[in-house]
Amino acid sequence: MNRSDVIASLMMQASKEGAETATLRAIIEETSELAADRALGRMGLADAGAEDDLGELRELLGAWREAKSSAWKAMIDWAIRAVLAMLLIGIAVRAGVWDLL
Repeated sequence: MNRSDVIASLMMQASKEGAETATLRAIIEETSELAADRALGRMGLADAGAEDDLGELRELLGAWREAKSSAWKAMIDWAIRAVLAMLLIGIAVRAGVWDLL
């Protein structure tokens, strides 16, 4: 008996008995498990190697986030250095350092 059959039999029982809370809970649990299995199957994650694939994807996503963060930090670092260099050049021009050279 597969999950679809179990859900169908629970629905029949619920309609005959007036749908007790336990029966409705069982219907919801079975239906949600069936829907989750179908969704995983559609995404190609229903096989035995899916857990390893998800682990690799999480590692890849973590590496991507770390690289993105490092790139932003480097860009901000270079922007600060450029602003400070321009400030230093401005101070040097104001102080007349160019005339001494």
